[in-house]
Amino acid sequence: MARSSRSSSSSRWRHCHPSYYLKRPQRLALLFIAFVCGTLVVWDRQTLLREHEVEVSKLYEEVTRLQNLLDESKNTGDDATSELSKNGVVPDDPIDIQRREKVKEAMLHAWSSYEKYAWGQDELQPQSMNGVNSFGGLGATLVDSLDTLYIMGLDEQFQKAREWVANSLDFNKNHEASVFETTIRVVGGLLSAYDLSSDQVFLNKARDIADRLLPAWDTPSGIPYNIINLAHGTVHNPGWTGGESILADSGTEQLEFIALSQRTGDLKYQQKVENVITQLNKTFPADGLLPIYINPHSGTASYSPITFGAMGDSFYEYLLKVWIQGNRTSAVKLYREMWEKSMKGLLSLVRRTTPSSFAYICEKHGDSLSDKMDELACFAPGMLALGSSGYGPDDSKKILSLAEELAWTCYNFYQSTPTKLAGENYFFHPGGDMSVGTSWNILRPETIESLFYLWRLTGNKTYQEWGWNIFLAFEKNSRVESGYVGLKDVNTGVKDNMMQSFFLAETLKYLYLLFSPPSVISLDEWVFNTEAHPLKIVTRNEGQSFVKSDEKHKPIVRLRGRKEGRSG
Repeated sequence: MARSSRSSSSSRWRHCHPSYYLKRPQRLALLFIAFVCGTLVVWDRQTLLREHEVEVSKLYEEVTRLQNLLDESKNTGDDATSELSKNGVVPDDPIDIQRREKVKEAMLHAWSSYEKYAWGQDELQPQSMNGVNSFGGLGATLVDSLDTLYIMGLDEQFQKAREWVANSLDFNKNHEASVFETTIRVVGGLLSAYDLSSDQVFLNKARDIADRLLPAWDTPSGIPYNIINLAHGTVHNPGWTGGESILADSGTEQLEFIALSQRTGDLKYQQKVENVITQLNKTFPADGLLPIYINPHSGTASYSPITFGAMGDSFYEYLLKVWIQGNRTSAVKLYREMWEKSMKGLLSLVRRTTPSSFAYICEKHGDSLSDKMDELACFAPGMLALGSSGYGPDDSKKILSLAEELAWTCYNFYQSTPTKLAGENYFFHPGGDMSVGTSWNILRPETIESLFYLWRLTGNKTYQEWGWNIFLAFEKNSRVESGYVGLKDVNTGVKDNMMQSFFLAETLKYLYLLFSPPSVISLDEWVFNTEAHPLKIVTRNEGQSFVKSDEKHKPIVRLRGRKEGRSG
């Protein structure tokens, strides 16, 4: 979402040239600068070369670059997307192109390793060069990677993966599946591939797996059980929760199931997941903070920790994103209201270290706070930035400023270790700033995700530099001959033996988009699920009816044509 109001223009995707995003006076100003500079170079070029050879060379290159931008703009329109007109960001900087290519090459290395050693299985173990079925044999890495392949223009790889989905993906598995993980990775991945490509096979498969998940919501309160057998439909919760449902696992299916209802015309998916929000809102606290355990029979929260890290995180993320997904209409106003309450609660958990004043989000246990923050909670800076423009001017600035402070902390999670990769969580100490707690790194994306949002919404290239430094640390420490692995310890650099599917779905996708023009998966047109799968924003109105599933689905987007004109 851009910081100004969303444009309703349906023609934005036609305009791909960088200078299209400059208003006419800006283009004329650039033309004047280019003309004057070019004249100076011609008028006294030899004298300048003698006295300032290096400076002139750089000046001439810059003039040429500006002239090229102006030449490219001749056949484009004058309207600017909100993201660029607000930030003045000129896309396709040569450094961005180079870095984007490096990220794309990393994706190819990860994908080709998966293709060679684990094709069709859930995840690759790069060190032992074999695949494992962590999710019951649903091809998790393959499905999770579909939209990344598409966005990067890796057409051959995308088509091969598409054929596997069409011919080999089978959900009739006698497997106890996580409703949450299956929704965000598989349902989300398939819907995103459908929205990008308009290929019906992805929608059909998404509906198949969603139908198998639906019995999880058949509880007295409508709060779902978190585990389901895909073949038999039997449901239960993990034993270690004492029979309770987990907040994040129960409140992070709304984007996917609402999208599925919109794409198929069948309301049952939306009704199941929106009933969860209705139930939680009945007893929603004033500070908007819910404990991580919810009773599926009563629908009320149980005594348990409050956190923006593991088991809490994406519930709060989806309150904001369902509002964005519905284009911020009155039909989705409740989600924004609940989210703003939760952000008041988040503010009450923010503390700062000494001596460096790193902002962090505490965890809450009863009435006491714990000075601990998960790397998982590093999604919060991006969430705050994304939601900041829904406030009035003063509050918007405060929320965005907090987002930037938290992002600095999260970046220092990386910078504070010998490998420059973050541990799983951190503890904060008076006079001692921070120290790593659980010291493994499993290729998580949350900090990069937040850097992506902050760059998109502020235009500050510092966030690109931070992201690039993190990418280089992954390349140095996690790249092996047959893919990428996590670290058992970020202090020693000892490697593990797993390439998580979200490394391809999220980490590399957000890195690629961090160095792509903001028109590629525009935040005015798309909303990312918590697995970084972009879903098309569709305006919701009160009492609307959906398009019937047998009506032809029009292609949602062509990113400059999938085979032509893409520099990534």
